[in-house]
Parts: sequence; structure tokens; C-alpha cells
Amino acid sequence: MTAASEGVLRARVVAEARRWIGTPYRSCADVLGAGVDCGMLIVRVFVDLGLVEPFDPRPYAQDWHLHRSEERYLGFVAARCRETSAPKAGDVAVFRYGRCYSHGAIVTGAAPLAVVHAFQPAALVYEEVVAGNAELCRPQRRPRFFSLWPGDET
Repeated sequence: MTAASEGVLRARVVAEARRWIGTPYRSCADVLGAGVDCGMLIVRVFVDLGLVEPFDPRPYAQDWHLHRSEERYLGFVAARCRETSAPKAGDVAVFRYGRCYSHGAIVTGAAPLAVVHAFQPAALVYEEVVAGNAELCRPQRRPRFFSLWPGDET
């Protein structure tokens, strides 16, 4: 894959994620304009663009991350992407909530880090600079980043 084609695909991911802005937060939903949660937002963007094979991580309880230590969310991201320490637009950010990584977002900018995510406290999908969200900046959130594209570092 050339750098140019990677750039085009990353731009498509960001554009598709932004199409979901304003969609209400609804656990386990995946309908543009009607409802979506953070995991299904990531699934819909990458699957609908044909970048990953179709899959559906549902069903899952809305509060599974509070009662289980199994890295289910992190598992479905890591199975399809490589971890990176230098996120770029179009990559995935995951944040620790409860006992495991259970909140995800699509990176739209790296400096400063900006994401599109379906955020339950906001009750909708929106784009924001992570440094402006006190909840996401808490030390226990320890974000990790994953990329669909090959890279030089891990």
C-alpha cells in the first residue's frame, strides 16, 4: 500500500466517523442517526468501508466492563489492528473503564489528540480534543492506540 492510498483510506475513516456525529448514544445499537454505542460505531465505520471483514461483537451487557476482567473490547480491536504508540487520524483509541478497556473512539487528529466517539455521559456521538475531557484524561483511563495500517513501530 502506498502512503497516498493509506492517506486516502484514513481520510475516509475520519469522514465516515464524522457522519455519525449527532447520533444518540444507545447501547448495542448501530443505526446512523438513530443510535449507536462506542464499540458499534467503530465496527460500523471499518466494516461499512470494507476495511475489515464483517463481524458483530454483540450481545453484551451495557455494564459488562464493571463486572468482568476479560478484555473483550480490547480483544476485538487487537484481533484486527496492530498497537501503536503514535496514533494518526483513522486509528482507534481505547480507554480503560471499570476493570478493562471498554470505551473506544476513532482518532481524527494526533496533535492535539482528537476523537469521534459515542460517549454515554454526553448521550451522543461527537468530536472532541481528548485533553478537554476530564473523564478521558483520568490516569486510570490509560489510552491505548491501534492502527489498521502497517507501521515502523509498536
